[in-house]
Amino acid sequence: MVTRRSPRMFLAGATMTALALGSVAMSRQQAPTGPGRPNIPGFIGNPIDPPPMHVPEGFTPIFNGKDLSGWHISKTNHHGITPDYHVMHGLIVGTQQPLGSGGILLTDKKYRNVEVYLEVKPDWGCDSGLFLRSNEAGDAYQVTLDYLQGGRIGGIYGEGLQGVGGSGGGAQTALAEDGWVKAWKREDWNTIRARIVGDVPHITAWVNDQQVLDFTDTANHASGGITEGPIAIQVHGANRWVPGGFWRWRSIAVKELPN
Repeated sequence: MVTRRSPRMFLAGATMTALALGSVAMSRQQAPTGPGRPNIPGFIGNPIDPPPMHVPEGFTPIFNGKDLSGWHISKTNHHGITPDYHVMHGLIVGTQQPLGSGGILLTDKKYRNVEVYLEVKPDWGCDSGLFLRSNEAGDAYQVTLDYLQGGRIGGIYGEGLQGVGGSGGGAQTALAEDGWVKAWKREDWNTIRARIVGDVPHITAWVNDQQVLDFTDTANHASGGITEGPIAIQVHGANRWVPGGFWRWRSIAVKELPN
């Protein structure tokens, strides 16, 4: 005897077969061949390690290449309190957030006599700075990192301080103000070294091993007369930044010097 199936039964069977085949195809497509790796022919999107960090002999890294342990954002800085600092690809990247609002990233530790080593790659039009003997609000001796029109890498500025540099006082050994331009490598990584020593600060700086700053203050103008404080890196606020611009730091290290 031949059993006749109704059209509804044929449709139900076909639907179940299609669903089963679809589930098999989907499971095959999504089946990983390793941790987090899809089974896609020719797939090349596998994780790779960033290049190893370069730290000069005698220096100790204060950025671990993985996260911002040992650092914190100031909540009292007049440039802003919500800058975007995060770690990706073994780098610290920093930008305004929102546009116009900058700020500083401070070390948890305080330093007295110290030499700081940075490897940096900024976007043109973005203003930063290296703060030495800072307080929590960012009042500090600043080695300028003004990478924009009319700016200077390796100048001296009293961030929130009176009587530092320029017409404010202090003696600078005659060095060409455009010396950094000749040493700078555009669209590439550059090294910055800055050193501060003495209760009355003597501050020197180099760009790619070319000296660009030699400054001795007339007195200790640090906030409250402090002789030690955190190191900080800055994202400048207001219009000294370009939309979509970033500063990048791939190595930050220190050499603590005798008192």
